[in-house]
Amino acid sequence: MARIEGFKIRNFRTLRDVSLGRLWNKQDFQTLTSMTAVIGKNGVGKSSLFDAFGFVADCLRLGVEEACDARGRGGFARIRSQGQTGPLEFEIYYKEDGNSRPITYELFVDVDEEGRPYVLKERLRQRRSGQKSGRPFSFLILNSGQGLVWKGEFVSQQIDDDSTDLSDIFPLMEALRKGEATEEGRETEVVELEDKRRLGIATLGSLKQHPRISAFRRFIEGWYLSYFTPDSARSLPMAGPQKHLNMHGDNLGNVVQFMEREHPKRLKTILDQIAKKIPGIRRIDTERTADGRLLLRFNDQGFREPFYAQQMSDGTLKMFAYLLLLEDPTPPPFLCIEEPENGLYHKLLETLVTEFRNHSNRRPGSQVFITTHQPYLVDGLKPEEVWILEKGIDGFSTLRRASDDPIVENLVAEELPLGSLWYSDYLEGR
Repeated sequence: MARIEGFKIRNFRTLRDVSLGRLWNKQDFQTLTSMTAVIGKNGVGKSSLFDAFGFVADCLRLGVEEACDARGRGGFARIRSQGQTGPLEFEIYYKEDGNSRPITYELFVDVDEEGRPYVLKERLRQRRSGQKSGRPFSFLILNSGQGLVWKGEFVSQQIDDDSTDLSDIFPLMEALRKGEATEEGRETEVVELEDKRRLGIATLGSLKQHPRISAFRRFIEGWYLSYFTPDSARSLPMAGPQKHLNMHGDNLGNVVQFMEREHPKRLKTILDQIAKKIPGIRRIDTERTADGRLLLRFNDQGFREPFYAQQMSDGTLKMFAYLLLLEDPTPPPFLCIEEPENGLYHKLLETLVTEFRNHSNRRPGSQVFITTHQPYLVDGLKPEEVWILEKGIDGFSTLRRASDDPIVENLVAEELPLGSLWYSDYLEGR
């Protein structure tokens, strides 16, 4: 399954220039782990980091103009880092699987003369087979909705495309239009999008002749960013099975209905396993209503009659939703959760971290990315899995890995819990 090895953000709120993991031009950096957590004080930018992933996903789904206004972002001017004039920049370095060559995706979003957001630049690139170093070859390069795309699985021509204009590739575009392209250029198409507010990968990723672009589009479309709220999970949705839990969790019953129809034995096993992991719950089962809906019933210890989801505590519903999400037969490639500890009893956090890690190491499983305030949760993590987000004296965020501090590494080697070190100010600046 595809994994993000590195992620870079520029000019997005307090994240003026931060990166996590390995990038194409930072090969000496460690890749992101299957399980990654970001910690930090209030106001340092954890929610912004979480939302950076959501913004990229929304750009693909909605277009960049709507993405700037979605989820209360307030428009481009409020998203761009204060005092900055450049575009929003995002870079994703990822692999389709463990043996494939990494692919870099770059997205630049700016505003036009009328103040409307548009895609200034978009690029996908990958090194050739056997190429160990040097600049990767672009197989998609677009500026303001026009540029070039290479068909198929391989790139046969390199373009010096690090500039933000198209001066280096205009000659090839003209040759292609006139039918004067070279042998290498026959694999190349000129692209001119009708709407420069839509991502090129959204359009080209639906075409068979661009399998790498299609794979990357499916990868981002498969991301799961949790905006789960217990009140949403208590709602009674219309009847009808749904394959995956949505970001708010208001289709919890629909997912259980799908599992009961498609994987009845697996569902029973899952419900039994989840019941053992939630304190006070003896059994979880289902009840079908006259109109075809499926209700979740929680049999609480000490009570004869079961309680329905609408009567359960926030923490119980949240724990159930997370554990059900981790049991998805076709899990999302990337699972991003902001502060999963909210509403949970602190002794449940070790169980939750174990479940996240087991899921991230499973095949198929998801790469798990979380933000947290809770030392008890961090106690279950390793230094290489924890990133520390802090705010500099200029008001912008900085990001570093806990394992980069030899003192922290040595203390953890002496079996001191990482969360306790955080509580004692060994991780953040004193």
